[in-house]
Amino acid sequence: MIEVAIDTIWVLLAAFLVFFMQAGFAMVEAGFTRAKNAGNIIMKNLMDFACGSLLYWAVGFALMFGVTRGGIIGSSGFFGGGLFEHLELDIPIAAFLLFQTVFAATAATIVSGAMAERTKFISYLIYSIVITAVIYPVVGHWAWGGGWLGKLGFIDFAGSTIVHSVGGWAALVGAAVLGPRLGKFNSEGKPNAIPGHNITLSALGVFILWFGWFGFNPGSTISGLNLSIAHIAVTTNLSAAAGAVLAMIVSWLRYGKPDVSLTLNGALAGLVGITAGTAAVSFFGSVVIGAGAGVLVILAVEFIEKVLHIDDPVGAVAVHGVCGAYGTVMVGLFATDGGLFYGGGMALLGVQALGVLAVAAWIMSTTFILFKVIQVTVGLRVSASEEEGGLDTGEHGMNAYADFAMRTAP
Repeated sequence: MIEVAIDTIWVLLAAFLVFFMQAGFAMVEAGFTRAKNAGNIIMKNLMDFACGSLLYWAVGFALMFGVTRGGIIGSSGFFGGGLFEHLELDIPIAAFLLFQTVFAATAATIVSGAMAERTKFISYLIYSIVITAVIYPVVGHWAWGGGWLGKLGFIDFAGSTIVHSVGGWAALVGAAVLGPRLGKFNSEGKPNAIPGHNITLSALGVFILWFGWFGFNPGSTISGLNLSIAHIAVTTNLSAAAGAVLAMIVSWLRYGKPDVSLTLNGALAGLVGITAGTAAVSFFGSVVIGAGAGVLVILAVEFIEKVLHIDDPVGAVAVHGVCGAYGTVMVGLFATDGGLFYGGGMALLGVQALGVLAVAAWIMSTTFILFKVIQVTVGLRVSASEEEGGLDTGEHGMNAYADFAMRTAP
């Protein structure tokens, strides 16, 4: 019983840390966007967790971890009922449910930043419900719930692909369907800078996310008695540090000054990149993976904006989609057991690439349908006047920074 108690406490502590990442995402997104939309950002981050918690408990957890049907989808345990002996857990199912709930919320909330400043609140709620209840749990089952990807030997320890690229590819589709913010591109198609209102908030958010990642990755052992949690914590930290340093250096070389926002995203890119292989690679491998993510995130931000002409205010697609896929593939190279650079051949690399492509195809096809249905029913985008006035006023009837405006008492 002592061992069970230790494992349970560890998993719950890790879940609490991952939950706190919601605050990190909220601060990053609020800081990188304009003051007139800060309240709307906070509401979206609050409500995608609140709605997601209910829907994941009712439907998503069963689809993800219920008894498998053909390795495609779970089929038991709806509304927390049923038995889960097939998972062979040493902790109460309630602890595991909470831990997986905060992961589901992470996948959902990534999209908020990419679609910020022009999305209807009701439309975002509908998206949050559907991705948490159905779209995310399906790929989660493939890899973690006894599905076909896991049986092939796919390694995604804590979710570079299953969590982060799910959010990243959904963000890519959502931002593309939604269209850019007013004034983002000029008549020649060249992007205009729309600075965020508070880089300090964004930095605080990154520090919170970095802190929360020590629950995200080490917590995925599901055991406080598994001493690999120390190794995982170090690979997580080294990759984040390398991502920040390389993003700073590359931005300094390309733009003449070390860019603050890109350096912040470089740290997040390193964290996303290492999440798949955090338990499988060496310390040196984690540094290489993080450094590559720090470079890649800058190139991806430029490509998405300047070539694809997609407006992503916070860089969510580059950080979570691109670097999530990259980090997953890198496991096939740097895994000390089975990686190509360690004499393992091409087998693991092929499985990793297949997993990345399969998840991307599922997410982009399903979210495209979802966003299109939302667009033709309740509508996806606010009016031009609401966008210009700010979503705080247009969607919520308030201002996040009310002291900046005089209001007449009723």
